[in-house]
Amino acid sequence: MFLQRSKFPAQALAAIFFVSLAAVAAALVAQHAFGVKPCPWCVMQRGVFLLIALVAGLTWLLKGMRPLRSAGLLLTALLGAAGVAAAVFQHEVAAKLASCDMTFADRLLNALDLENLLPSVFMVTASCSEAAAYRLLGLPYEVWSGLLFAAISLVCLISLKKR
Repeated sequence: MFLQRSKFPAQALAAIFFVSLAAVAAALVAQHAFGVKPCPWCVMQRGVFLLIALVAGLTWLLKGMRPLRSAGLLLTALLGAAGVAAAVFQHEVAAKLASCDMTFADRLLNALDLENLLPSVFMVTASCSEAAAYRLLGLPYEVWSGLLFAAISLVCLISLKKR
């Protein structure tokens, strides 16, 4: 069998770690190389992917610590669910707003001062309605993001069940 039962959670966590970082890298390439401007909800989802990578990476390193690994898988699944919620809100609500000012994502980014800490990653350069116009293979970026968040959560839940 390709994935051994006992190694599945570790392999899943490693994959989630790398896929989450790749998602952020892809967003940055789209932004800086192809001019895809992010809105507050786009930037917030980058932050969620980075949190997922952090939790999954740390949990992946916890070999032999079964309760902590289970907690890490659960937290990663919850972060994935939060990412799905953000992507759905962006697609269904924020994309139809003329401005994202004072939405949860905008207030959170301002409170954390992420734009000033790391502007190349967290600077907002578009409104939500402007960002809604960008597509990858015919689908809005937030749909791709939401699908990836859902897959991450599903893999974590499968890993918890296999434990």
